[in-house]
Amino acid sequence: MAETEKPEPSPGPAPALSVVVPVHNEAENVLPLIAEIRAACQNASINYETVYVDDGSVDATPQILLEARSHEPRLRIFRHRRCAGQSAAVATGIHVARGVIIATLDGDGQNDPADIPALFKVLSEDTDADHLLVAGWRQKRKDTPLKRLSSKIANAVRARLLGDATPDTGCGLKVFTRAAFLDMPRFDHMHRFLPALMIRRGGRVVSVPVNHRARERGTSKYGMWDRLWVGIVDIMGVIWLKRRGTHPEVDEITAPGDTSL
Repeated sequence: MAETEKPEPSPGPAPALSVVVPVHNEAENVLPLIAEIRAACQNASINYETVYVDDGSVDATPQILLEARSHEPRLRIFRHRRCAGQSAAVATGIHVARGVIIATLDGDGQNDPADIPALFKVLSEDTDADHLLVAGWRQKRKDTPLKRLSSKIANAVRARLLGDATPDTGCGLKVFTRAAFLDMPRFDHMHRFLPALMIRRGGRVVSVPVNHRARERGTSKYGMWDRLWVGIVDIMGVIWLKRRGTHPEVDEITAPGDTSL
């Protein structure tokens, strides 16, 4: 599927949860992660689907996903013809998702799918779920010292400038409603700013401690410069969006005795 197309959800019974996984050259991690997602959701009795978006991989990722699809009926696969970036892959996955609630998960295996049910429970029990984002909080990072330092700096800069009330915006494990995401402005790298964008639309963010694991297979797609300096321009853009965001309270006006509804 080309990144310029706007796919729509396929017909059929809607699951309660869509787990969206963007991947680029993660062939070694596909099968283990799919199995973990299945185990986590089935153990928690969650009606779910898994939506993988292959962002123009040049390794065996597409072939392995097709292999997995032959014995994973809950797996749906979409592909960008060219690499368009993680945010574009997340957006594609959410557009085609059938679930009311979305869980995003990095495809490198460092996020633990076993944490999905806890975050799903927090959101699904909230009385205003469309205005809540539940973010994973990796309190015990299993990364290199340089990667931990770059993330710490990036989180501090974002928190200072955006006031997003989130200690770990870089964690790929987040849960929110599909309707909430579709109400947000979309741009490259937006996946890093979902808490700020939720607050911009009058919502709230709750951070939940989650497990974090060392990368066992494949190589990281990001470095320190990707996480800090490149993000400065994006932060300025989000500040601009926040200053121009409005969330009016709307009342429906009806005539006395109107029973047409």
